[in-house]
Amino acid sequence: MNGATREAGDLNGGEAGVRASSGTASRPVFPFAALIGQAPLQQALLLAAIDPGLGGVLISGPRGTAKSTAARALAELLPEGQLVNLPLGASEDRLIGTLDIETVLRDGSVRFSPGLLAKAHRGVLYVDEVNLLPDALVDALLDAAASGVNTVERDGVSHSHDASFVLIGTMNPEEGELRPQLIDRFGLMVELENAFEPRTREAIVKARLAFDHDPVGFRAAYVQQQTAYAQRIRAARATLPQLAFDDAVHAHVSALCIAAAVDGLRADLVMLRAARALAALEQASEVTTRHVDRVAESVLIHRRRQRDPQASSSGQSESAAPPSQQGAGNEAPQASASPPSSTDTDWGYLPPEPTATVQVKSVIPLGAKKR
Repeated sequence: MNGATREAGDLNGGEAGVRASSGTASRPVFPFAALIGQAPLQQALLLAAIDPGLGGVLISGPRGTAKSTAARALAELLPEGQLVNLPLGASEDRLIGTLDIETVLRDGSVRFSPGLLAKAHRGVLYVDEVNLLPDALVDALLDAAASGVNTVERDGVSHSHDASFVLIGTMNPEEGELRPQLIDRFGLMVELENAFEPRTREAIVKARLAFDHDPVGFRAAYVQQQTAYAQRIRAARATLPQLAFDDAVHAHVSALCIAAAVDGLRADLVMLRAARALAALEQASEVTTRHVDRVAESVLIHRRRQRDPQASSSGQSESAAPPSQQGAGNEAPQASASPPSSTDTDWGYLPPEPTATVQVKSVIPLGAKKR
């Protein structure tokens, strides 16, 4: 089974543990350390927390498999503990923020009203049923997740701000799939399944019932483990820049991606960064091929086009051209029925196209009084 899951994870509506982003009172969060049978999902979430530039985690699975519970549990481990929900019906302005252009014409300054991307900075941005989110919002969301910057442009006036967050999207494949161009933009993916092993199922239900009966007492039993997770994330973030990749790691990543017949080079880049994040999490002195092997499935599962076991083991595929003739910073053309958009042609930092801008004196947050 690919990641035994918590069938009872969303009992009682699955909302226990919601951390309000508006500062209002919230119910206790189900501990990340108390998740049962979720090792692949926990690893993917921790890697995204260590390196938000991975592009986030897509969690696919049926109802009741603790997708939302795990996302909310991760937010508590981050220094800010902030979780921001993106509703399916949100407008683009609510997501990226708005600029008051009238103030430019009147006094040469711009008033910027922050959106959800600004509120999610250094926290978790959670999108339930991301497969039902309008494509325009998904594009803006993934661009900010990959670059760590949100840029708002209106009538030649632009404003940018930091937007580094852990993106977590969940979806039920029975309710529809993401477009191939968009699903590839998520760095990691985990496919959850229902738990049919009796002992695991019983343990999940018992844990959930215990939490619902006494959330405070249940959480008290996991304080040390929760603290350890938070400390490991902070230590890994500090270690990350010190780790490099040797030729053996590069060669192994290339072989795995060629065997999977992936489009472009995004998978190679994500796999390298994920392996580095795992090495940092374990405070290893170097990134090894073993780290690569342990993150490869979450990188390739939604990108793989070649599922021949023999091809995967040999590291070769007749249908995939070697990447040696491609540029180090460019992707091969996407093999897709529809042409890729401008946001699909590169991975990582996606700078906005240069536009003529109006010179302004300053940017004034909405609500502030002008002196």
